[in-house]
Formats: sequence, structure tokens, C-alpha cells
Amino acid sequence: MNYYEILGVSSTASAIEIKKAYRKKAMKYHPDRNKGNKEAEEKFKSAAAAYEVLSDLAKRQIYDQYGEEGLKDTGYGGPGNAEDIFSNFGDIFEDLFGFGGSKDSRQQRNGPEPGADLRYDLRISFMEAVHGLDKEIELTRPDTCWTCEGTGLRPGYKSQTCSVCKGRGQVVRSQGFFRINSTCPQCQGSGQIVTDPCQDCGGNGLINKKERVSLKIPAGVDTGARMRLQGKGQGGRRGGQPGNLYVIIHVQEHEFFQREGSNIYCSLPVSMVQAALGAKIDVPTIHGTKTVSI
Repeated sequence: MNYYEILGVSSTASAIEIKKAYRKKAMKYHPDRNKGNKEAEEKFKSAAAAYEVLSDLAKRQIYDQYGEEGLKDTGYGGPGNAEDIFSNFGDIFEDLFGFGGSKDSRQQRNGPEPGADLRYDLRISFMEAVHGLDKEIELTRPDTCWTCEGTGLRPGYKSQTCSVCKGRGQVVRSQGFFRINSTCPQCQGSGQIVTDPCQDCGGNGLINKKERVSLKIPAGVDTGARMRLQGKGQGGRRGGQPGNLYVIIHVQEHEFFQREGSNIYCSLPVSMVQAALGAKIDVPTIHGTKTVSI
């Protein structure tokens, strides 16, 4: 069989093109969509075999040079069973929908977890935006519990392996011919259960902390300007770094002045006589009153 023809791609197809072609074939000929259709089942298996070879750079190079016979010399005999087929099909689902997981990803869940970034919306007046200001804000943010150092465990105690996923952080659900990995609902993917939670944070690893933060808002800011305060976001867990705090500026409109970019406009009425004969009038500006000759 010609693996390129099975997937409907050229011999120079990229890895992305091969993956897209395999997904299309697998969805079309999947046994759940073709109950009792042996021909569709064989095409599904052939597509899986073709994808396993063409998605692996080393196997693809051997196949391009020596064909299927060359692959047999390496000990490869095709997927062979449903579990092998779904190991490939699962890669496609993981890319598309974000579920599935590997040993490495489970290890990362048990490692340091950085804190999330937080947002604070700050409203200032038009004149404050024009001239800039120093401002202090008060916020309550989830910070690392220093009693348990963000682990959620009572000091001196250890977590227990999750009884549902056996420490894998994932559970396998069978749905017809599908086998789908999903995050364990009991341990939320960590693989561990806190049986003796920290008394201060209740096992969450975070506690609410009130804090006053000083801001130096530069002159000339406009609505949508963003200030980043490093390390002032949500605290990390298990030794993870804290997130950042993003302060979003909202400038209130002025009753007299209007801003367009870096320019400020105002409308000032004059009488017909002043317009015809000329006059000196006082014009309010952001820096005080100025006399203007008309």
C-alpha cells in the first residue's frame, strides 16, 4: 500500500498537511460512524498505519527510501490493534480539543505552579490624565500561604495518591469505539489528594491578602493604557512565582475639553461683533487661562 495515497497527500507533504489529512480520513471512516461497515473499518486502520509512519520523521525517511519492506527490517509491523490506533488518534484529539496528557504533563502539575495575572481597572479624571499623578490603590489578592508554602498541606504532613486516577491525574472514558483521556475530577489533574489541609488556607495554598500599592501614572495617559506591576498578581503554589498585576486606565470625559490623540480641543463662543471687529478673549486651557487675539 502507498501511505501517501491512503492519506491523499503528496510525497512532499508537510507534517501539518499529513496530520490534517489523517484527521479527515479518521473522522470519515471511524467505526462509530460506520456501524458494521468492514470496508470503512479497514480504511480507518489503513489511515492510522499511514499516519503512524508518515508522522514519524525516522520511519518516514526509511519508508521513502525502502518502502514497507524497509520498515519491516526495523521491527515495525503496523498499529495492529485498537489501542495502538487510538494512541495516534488521541494525538489528533489532544491537539484539537486540549485533552489527553503525558507523564511529563502530570509531573508539571505536581511541580511549581505560577500564579495567575490579575487585572485592576482604575478610573482617573481628565486633568489627572493630563498632568499625571501618584496614586495609591488598595486591593485584595490571593497570595501564597506562607504557613504551608503554597502546598495546601498542614506542615509535617504529606499528600496521598488519588484513588480515582492512581496518581496519573487523568481518567480514561470509553464511549463506543472512542477512548478519551480527561482530567481527573477528584484531584483536578494533580494526581494527589490533600487529606490533612493547612488550617490557614484550608488546603487551597492561597490566602486573601489586603495590600496598598503605589502607582506613578505618567502625564498624557489615555483610556486603555496599561501598567504592569511585576509580582503583584496571584501568588504561586508549591514554590511557583507570583503573577503580575495589570492596571488598566480609564479616563473620564471633561465637560469642556476634548482630546484627540495628543491634541486638546475646546469650543468657545464669540459674538458677531467680536468676530467682525476682532477682540482679545480669555481662553481656558489645561495650564490656566490664556489671552488670545481674534
